[in-house]
Amino acid sequence: MPRTSLVALSVTALLAVAGCSAPDKAASSALPDVQFPELSLQTLQDATKELSSDAYEGRAPGTAGEEKTLTYLIKQFEAAGLKPGNDGKWTQDVPLVEITAKNATPLTFTGGKMPVTLQYAKDYVAFSYRVQPKTEVKDSDVVFVGYGINAPEKGWNDYAGLDVKGKTVVILVNDPDWQTKEAKGEFNGRAMTYYGRWTYKYEEAARQGAAAALIVHDTEPAAYGWNVVESSNTGTQYLADSQNGGADQTAANGWIQLGKAKELFASAGQDFDKLREAAGKKGFKAVPLTGVKASLGFDNAITKKLSHNVVGILPGAKRPDEYVLYTAHWDHLGRCTPVNGDGICNGAVDNATGTAALITLAQAYQKAGAPDRSVVFVAVTAEESGLLGSEYYAANPIFPLAQTVGGVNMDALNPNGPAKDIVVVGRGKSELDTYLEKIAKAANVTIVDEPTPEKGFYYRSDHFSFAKRGVPFFNFGAGQDLVEGGTDAGKKASEDYEKNRYHAPADEYAAIKNWDGMLADLKLFYAAGRMLASTDAWPNWVKGDEFRAARDKSRPAK
Repeated sequence: MPRTSLVALSVTALLAVAGCSAPDKAASSALPDVQFPELSLQTLQDATKELSSDAYEGRAPGTAGEEKTLTYLIKQFEAAGLKPGNDGKWTQDVPLVEITAKNATPLTFTGGKMPVTLQYAKDYVAFSYRVQPKTEVKDSDVVFVGYGINAPEKGWNDYAGLDVKGKTVVILVNDPDWQTKEAKGEFNGRAMTYYGRWTYKYEEAARQGAAAALIVHDTEPAAYGWNVVESSNTGTQYLADSQNGGADQTAANGWIQLGKAKELFASAGQDFDKLREAAGKKGFKAVPLTGVKASLGFDNAITKKLSHNVVGILPGAKRPDEYVLYTAHWDHLGRCTPVNGDGICNGAVDNATGTAALITLAQAYQKAGAPDRSVVFVAVTAEESGLLGSEYYAANPIFPLAQTVGGVNMDALNPNGPAKDIVVVGRGKSELDTYLEKIAKAANVTIVDEPTPEKGFYYRSDHFSFAKRGVPFFNFGAGQDLVEGGTDAGKKASEDYEKNRYHAPADEYAAIKNWDGMLADLKLFYAAGRMLASTDAWPNWVKGDEFRAARDKSRPAK
C-alpha cells in the first residue's frame, strides 16, 4: 500500500475532489435499501492471522510466499461458495518485469550559454519503461511544456501545435492552480487531479512521442522531498510486462532538482520563474530551449517473473452479465530490512486485513443469496510495486469494463476501534456520492473530507487502475473520531501505526488489539457493494470530470 493518508490508515475514496459540479440525478433516483449483515469476526481474524504469519514470508510476488497465498485464497474462496472467475480458473496470470538501472551517466545539457551537468541520484533520477538492456538519449532537443497537460474537456493542451517526437520535455509537477487555497478552480485548486500526478505526465509525454520526460522537483507542489524521489526511483523498479516490451513508452522518464532546472533555463536564455508563472494560465504555449541538447544513458538489468491475481465470482440472480467488483491487494513487501532481528514484513494490517475481508464478505454474500448483478472478488498482486496487479486486470479485464458497474477497494482495515466518521478524499466527483451518503446516514456516521487533497492520495491505490478507464469505485474507511477516546485517541493511534508498524516488520497479527473497527468498516463495504449489485443504475462521473469521457465511451448514453 503506498502511503495514502496520515489521517486514517490509507482510507481513500473514489468520490474525490470537492469543487466539481453536482452529480447527475438520473443515476440516484431509486437507491436500494442499505443492508448491514452480521459478519464473521472469526473468519476475518483467522484469515488475517494466516496470511500475515512468518510462513508466508511477507507475501512478495514471485516467491514461495505467493504460492502459499494463492493456495490459501483459492481454498477459502471455494469454501465460501464462489466459482472460479477466469473461465474456469481461479487465477489470472500477471507477467511482471523487474528492471534496475545501472551504470548511469550524468545527465548533460549542452548547446546553451554554458553546459549544465546533473549527477545521478544527487541531481536527477531516471528509469525506463522499455524492456531493453540499454537506454540512451543522445543530443535530444529540449522543450518546456509547462504542466504537460492535454485535457480536452477543459480546453487545455500544453502540447498544442507541437511536435516533440524524439525530444526531451521538461514538465512542472502538480496542476496549474495548485497554489489555490481552496479545492476549486480549473483543476480543482489545491486538490490535485490526475493531470497533476507524475504518472500522467509520463503517459502523456509517451503519447506525444517524446524521447524523455523530466519533471522538475519542487517540494511543496510535489508534497514530498527529493529524498523520496531518489529512494523511490533508484534501484529495482517493477513493470507489468507487455507484448511490445514498452516500445510505445518514452525511452527515459525522470526528475531533476529545481536548482538545476533553473540553471538549465538560464543557460538557454530563459527565466524559469517567469515561464512557470506563464504555464499556469490557459493558452500557454510550449517554449523550446533553443539550441540545448539533452543526453543521458544507463544499463538495465532485467528479470521477468509471473505473478497472479485470484478471482472468484458469485453469479448474479437476474443480470449475471453485469458486474460489481471487490478488490484488495494480497501482496506485501516480503523480506525487508531487519528490526531487532526480524526481517519479515508481514503486512498484517496492510493488507492481510483487506484480503481477509474479501473472504469474509464472500461468505456473507453467499449466506444472504446472490444479488441481481454478479459480484466478483479479486485479490490483486503487486500493489506495493505500483498497482501492477489491478492495472493488469483493468487493461486485460476478465469481465468487460463496459459491463462493470463499479466496485469497492479495500486497502488496510481500521485497527483502532469504531469511529464516528468516515474519511473520503472529497466529494462531488462521481454519482457514488449518493450511495455513500445513504450508507453513512443508516450507520449514523459522519462523512469527513480528506484533509490533504493536494497530495494526490486519490491516485495511489488499486481503485485508480479502474477509475482512469471510467469505472467508478468506492474506497473509504474509518476516520479518527473514535467512539472511545475521540479525535485525540484516533490521531495517536494513527501516528503510532505510521511510525512503528507501517511497512515494517512490526505490522504483525499480534499487534492488532481491536477488531471492532474492522467489522464496522466491513459492514459499510458490504452495504456499498450490495447496493450497486441490487440496482439497475449505472453510476457515472460528474460532467467535466477527467474520467467521464472514458465511461461515456464505454457506455454511451441510451
